[in-house]
Amino acid sequence: MHTPLTGPVHPGVDSAAVHRPASVAIIRDGFWATRRRINADVSIPEGPQRLEEAGNLANLRAAATTAAGTTPPAFSGDFQFQDSDVYKWLEAASWQLADAPDPGLADDVARLVRLVADAQMENGYLQTYYQLGGAEPWTELGWGHELYCAGHLMQAAVAHHRATGSRDLLDVAGRFADHIESVFGPGKQVDGVCGHPEVETGLVELYRTTGDKRYLELARYFLERRGQGVLASGADRGHDRDPGPEYWQDHAPVREAREVTGHAVRQLYLLAGAADLATETGDVPLRQALERLWTDAVSTKTYLTGGMGSRHDWEAFGDAYELPADRAYTETCAAIALVHFSWRMALLTGEARYSDLVERALYNGFLGGVGLDGRTWLYVNPLQRRARPHERPGDQASRRTPWFRCACCPPNAMRLLAGLPHYFASADDSGLHLHQYATGEYVADGFAVRVATAYPWHGTVTVTVDEAPAGERTLSLRLPSWCTQFRLTVKETPGHEQPEHGWLRVTRAFRAGDTVRLELHLPVRLTHPHPYVDAVRGCVALERGPLVYCLEEADNPGDLDGVVLDSSPVPTVRERPDLLGGVTTIVASGRRLTPDGIGWWPYPTEPAPARQADRSQPVELTAVPYYAWANRGDGAMRVWIPGPS
Repeated sequence: MHTPLTGPVHPGVDSAAVHRPASVAIIRDGFWATRRRINADVSIPEGPQRLEEAGNLANLRAAATTAAGTTPPAFSGDFQFQDSDVYKWLEAASWQLADAPDPGLADDVARLVRLVADAQMENGYLQTYYQLGGAEPWTELGWGHELYCAGHLMQAAVAHHRATGSRDLLDVAGRFADHIESVFGPGKQVDGVCGHPEVETGLVELYRTTGDKRYLELARYFLERRGQGVLASGADRGHDRDPGPEYWQDHAPVREAREVTGHAVRQLYLLAGAADLATETGDVPLRQALERLWTDAVSTKTYLTGGMGSRHDWEAFGDAYELPADRAYTETCAAIALVHFSWRMALLTGEARYSDLVERALYNGFLGGVGLDGRTWLYVNPLQRRARPHERPGDQASRRTPWFRCACCPPNAMRLLAGLPHYFASADDSGLHLHQYATGEYVADGFAVRVATAYPWHGTVTVTVDEAPAGERTLSLRLPSWCTQFRLTVKETPGHEQPEHGWLRVTRAFRAGDTVRLELHLPVRLTHPHPYVDAVRGCVALERGPLVYCLEEADNPGDLDGVVLDSSPVPTVRERPDLLGGVTTIVASGRRLTPDGIGWWPYPTEPAPARQADRSQPVELTAVPYYAWANRGDGAMRVWIPGPS
């Protein structure tokens, strides 16, 4: 007996979605099961203590005291949006409870839900910074993040309700949403938008859960009002520079925007909310705008790892093809936001290309931000770290940290891992679609299958039918865009199905016990950058399957800046169960340039002298999956390696 899947995105029955999430998706074993087990056993259980130490829970207790009529202590923390970390943890814990019962975790969730409910004001307002006297509510829309926090509360409430059946947190979110609806809009107290999009996705999912169309209309209002220049300059709250309207995505309406720009997480959260709205309303022009912006992001502003955001300054997208490896910002939350946006587009359109990018972001840009121990995190995820890196202190340093002053990434990663099965399978009227590959069980409309695979280390994916409706059904397997060779076998007979827009569609009258086996060829790939990316021209990257690889100082002692990859022999792979929790490494031949072999240029403006004879030293290079870097200290690392043309 399968337990129905609960997940964060559920298009309504009358929506324009081509696909809907599978009714059951369970990851049983393998790569992602291991990562989720660490999340469940380590990261999520330690969350409340982290939130206690950082002052987030103290703020909620203080706000509850204020509601009781006594003078509260001062607000704890540097940011108005401290509450959002609590909500993200509650969402993560709720999805985890849906995955497996845990009395201790259930008690922690119940305790924090009561704390949030006690902190809510009588009129429904809830944000501890403003309740504790930081400023008047709704007077700092640019930096205040009140609607951002509200959106995370709504998503946590939906998760809690879907996982437990309780309305305790859902009623809190509903009261806050009702308050927002009474305050915002033409002719009301406030006509404006939040500096950080997020409330849009929360409102749409709250509508999907409650059926209250006011929440859908409120999401529409916030989306349509953005881009009208309604936010203040932003030179307040200690910011001595104006980030400009692009930072807030307030420079152009979403329907008119030609490129992704500004703060990467804000942009991607806004587009995720717009995708939800287009899904529920069937708004074709909005869908077309989203397709245009997704294409711009992927073709000109996405790192090889699926990371987004090339500038430390304002955590922003850079210009087209501005993708420096060593100065990449690529915040972990941006990779998570990219997964959210792309998955919604996959459901809306049914197109496999969106899940291709989900795969790249999951295995690389996102997972790199999560330590193998489940206790340490990266806020930024560069593609190169020099032996003497140029780093800003604090959250923006490229070294694993137990928590952050701005702790948006850890609980965000927890909630994605806890709800991860939701992103693996979908259904339409034709049958079942497998977007990602992991050993487990997937069910939709009476079509139940079991998947067995050692992906991403090995390319064989075996699907066994456990139950099938009468008549023909289609089992669709995503053929990854990186795959050039594959073999399909249906009931032990070679299949002749050809890729169709990224899908291998097997249509049969299936019976229990039927098998479909997809064998993906996983050679080492030498990937070249787009010729417009000046920063890494002349370099190559090593990839295998969905994984991007990197060189780390721990495996390649010496100066990584002087390493060059040879054109032959062809790199080989080695399985290393003893390394980094069990990985497959890539071994390649290269050279390390010696200082006297490089030559010396006294000034960059003078003609270079003739290069001395090549005195490079041959070296065997070992590359590990990018997601596992920085788990053995703070040494140098690089993804892009000078190499053969």
